[in-house]
Amino acid sequence: MQPGTAPKVNPFLRTAAAYAWRLIVVGAFVYGLFAVLGRFHEIGVAVFLGLVVTALLRPVADLLARRLPRGLAVAVTLLGGVALVLGVLTLVGEAVAGERTTLVREFREGIGRIEDWLERPPFRLDQGALTDLQNKAGEFLSSHRSALLSTALSGAGQVLAVLTALALAVFCSVFFLYSGDRQWAWFQEQLPLSVRGRTRIAGRAAWRTFTGYTHGIVLVAATNAVLVGVALWLLGVPLAVPLALLEFLAAFVPLIGSPVALAIAAVVALAAKGPLVAGVVIALIVVIGQIEGHLLHPLVMSRAVRLHPLVVALSVVAGSIAAGIVGAVVAVPLVSVVWSVHAALRDARRAAAEPPSDAPVPKES
Repeated sequence: MQPGTAPKVNPFLRTAAAYAWRLIVVGAFVYGLFAVLGRFHEIGVAVFLGLVVTALLRPVADLLARRLPRGLAVAVTLLGGVALVLGVLTLVGEAVAGERTTLVREFREGIGRIEDWLERPPFRLDQGALTDLQNKAGEFLSSHRSALLSTALSGAGQVLAVLTALALAVFCSVFFLYSGDRQWAWFQEQLPLSVRGRTRIAGRAAWRTFTGYTHGIVLVAATNAVLVGVALWLLGVPLAVPLALLEFLAAFVPLIGSPVALAIAAVVALAAKGPLVAGVVIALIVVIGQIEGHLLHPLVMSRAVRLHPLVVALSVVAGSIAAGIVGAVVAVPLVSVVWSVHAALRDARRAAAEPPSDAPVPKES
């Protein structure tokens, strides 16, 4: 090597280094974002829920605004949405209250059936071991009664925090529905002229992806909930309506939520109806997973979320590690929005770099 000349670097190492520092920057940004959300998670959750409500109710508010003043249309839309949610919760409460006596009796009988099942092959558990396990569970509850009571009181504080976040979410959605376009325009006016065009492109792509994801995941969750509710009702499993609502909420965590909710339904079926019905519910987990993965997601969400299933799984796990259940719910739409913004800006740069189609082609000399 000549003195004063730079050493040659392998092209593969040069490319790997270029991608490595970019990945480090992206990883640091995502970690910092989740750290901020974890620090102010109540505000972050409220704003996220406000955006979800806006994405769901904006078409209805725009439709009503054609015949009503904008403010009245927003008020009617929000009140209708709140009434719908309260109606569903009332239906679930009535279902639980109506089946309470039957449910207690079936669970007691179901626990006896489970014990008999565990005593037979292939488990062959000793009756004394099962009785000792029940006694230890009772002793644990008696000795830790004060700790359980303090946990319940802290849970009441968590309920208050949830209600506060919901109230703030409704408050945010009022302004997003009423004047979200004006708020976005005001934000762009505060930016330098050199970045307003890219910000406008990024904002449109982000909102298009977020609304598409929200509409798609709600449709997928509702379809799963209807399938689960009808199947559990036909099988005679108690609490079919609450378990269907649990399936609806769990579907907002892609790939993981639905199997967990159906596993809970399988435990209920095992205690109330025995292992045969529980086996049918477990088979239902596989069937609904196939319907969701191969039919609903490709048809409903392919345009909004163009992410590989591996990326979705890693996003959900990373989000849950960084911010718990909130991170698991937010991770996929956040990654989808970031990717759509990147794709939109990349396409805009390519379009600006390419000459127009009617430009004259230079002649060769």
